[in-house]
This record gives sequence, C-alpha cells and structure tokens, in this order.
Amino acid sequence: MVDMDRALTDGACSIKAGGLVAFPTETVYGLGADAFNHLAVARIFEVKKRPLHNPLIVHIADIAQLEQLVDEVSPVALRLINRYWPGPLSLVFRKKSAVPDIVTAGQPTVAVRMPAHPMASELIRRSKTPIAAPSANAFGRTSATSAQHVLDQLQNVCDVLIDGGACRIGVESTVVTVTGTKPILLRPGAIPIEDMETTADTSILRKYMLPMENNPESPGMMNTHYQTATPIHIVEDCLPFAGRTDIGFLLFGQTGDTFAGPTRNLSHTSDLKEAAVNLYLAMRELDALGLKAIVSKLLPETGIGYAINDRLRKASFKPDGFDSQKD
Repeated sequence: MVDMDRALTDGACSIKAGGLVAFPTETVYGLGADAFNHLAVARIFEVKKRPLHNPLIVHIADIAQLEQLVDEVSPVALRLINRYWPGPLSLVFRKKSAVPDIVTAGQPTVAVRMPAHPMASELIRRSKTPIAAPSANAFGRTSATSAQHVLDQLQNVCDVLIDGGACRIGVESTVVTVTGTKPILLRPGAIPIEDMETTADTSILRKYMLPMENNPESPGMMNTHYQTATPIHIVEDCLPFAGRTDIGFLLFGQTGDTFAGPTRNLSHTSDLKEAAVNLYLAMRELDALGLKAIVSKLLPETGIGYAINDRLRKASFKPDGFDSQKD
C-alpha cells in the first residue's frame, strides 16, 4: 500500500531541493519543479526534450500564490477564478518580473492554474512555492493519465513519482488568456466555452482554431502534438478500412460494425466525458500493437468534444486524409 503522506513529503522535499516531481492532477499527470528555480525548470525542458519556446503552466494552491506571479487580475479573470478554481482552467496573465523567463518562454505572460486534485494541492502547499509543470510525458507524445504512463515514457528521469491513480478528466486543462479587452481560448479542455462565456459575461474568442504562431502563448498550441509512434489518421468513415488487420480503430458509441483490426471504443454509451478519460489510454494501447496506422472519426463538436477533437487533430499524422487502398 502506498504511503501517500510519505510520498507527498518526499515530493515537497525534492521540489525545495531543485528536483523534479511527477504528480497527479484531475486532468493529466504533471512533471513539476519550483517555478522560481530556473535551473530546476530548465531540467524539465531537458528531460522532456521540450523546445524552449513552448511555455509552461504554473500551478498554485491558493490565491496568495497568484499574487506572487501576476501583476493584475481583471474583473473577467476574477469571475472565471471564482467559478472554476480550483479546477481544470488555466488563465494567462501579465507576469511579474520575478517569474523566470524560462517558465514563460521569454514572453511577458504566464499561465496559472489551481488544480482540484487534493494530492496536487497538498504537494504545492508542502513545497511552499508555485510549481511549474507541463504534462509528464516525452514532448509531443500522448499525455500521462496514470503513474504507469509516466514510467513508460520518462522511465526514471523524475526524482519522485506520486501515484494518485487514474486522472478523473483525462485531457489537459482549458487555457484562456485574460490579458486583453476580450478573453481568448487558446486550448479547449473540459469546461464548455459556452459556460465560460456566461460566467465571464462576455464572448470568448477561439484562437486555438487558427494556425499556430512561432511562439505559442500556451502549451498544447503546436500544430502537431499528443502523438503516438503509430500514425493516426482522421477519417470521415472507418468502414472502408474495416477489412484491414494492420489498422487499429478508435471508435465512439454503438456502431454495429465489424472490424478485422483491433478496436478501442472510447465510450460505448456515447458519453463524451468518458471518452476524454479513455482517449490517451486507448491511443497508447493501439500504439503498442505494431500496427501500420490508427484511424478515427471526429467526435461530436460539443462540450469536451471540442477538446477531444483538438487532441485528435494534433495527433493525426496526415490531417488531410488517408486512402484505405494506397496507404
């Protein structure tokens, strides 16, 4: 049986000493370091092989820590904080000069989140510092939603791994910038944009749909991301591939169809929240089978379906299509 108090104490001691700690959140596992220790943060980029132009999200346990990081909290940001923190929402603010440039990729803004997972919150409290943490996986690959996934991709590169079981949500946090006159959605997540617009009492622009700039404002904005070694293809219909034994299928809902290749159904009941929880695990399982390709249709564009489709589009090897006969 895991001694969670000991694991959290060891994790906090490691953070204070400049180490790296893999820890659970309600979204995915994070690989964290003291946000104010630029050498420790640099090690995150090194072990993940993450490009330095891709900023990190800083995780906090209370509002007092937010004041250490940002210059100003707008009325819109405050409304979002009051409604969704702690929870799966990251907000991008103008940063204070004390925040190391390596955390923000040299940009004048910083993304901040207050996770709802009790182990993440307690780790931050015991560490007595905000924790900068991307997802605990090799850069560009599928995010880890269990401790085993962390071990599979990063082996022993973290100093402490806190095993909190499977993540409740399964896809990364929603990211919204609140630095301008209008909030902008940079990455979709578990929170429906319509709900956020009601809470913010204003419309929210959708920047995540636009081509990525050279310097992304937030994690998850790269055009290719969340990838498996096996190429994933988005298709309009999986049936043309049904006879192929060398192709895996990501399915959703009751199809009634028969496939010669291996399948993983994200939700037999067409539940988008269940699909989000199962997404990365299903991708990993098919990826381990030595297939030529994995095919998937997009899911309904509603609620967390926006986030799932965003991850599938970024994971897809050939977004413009896949020929069942030629490929």
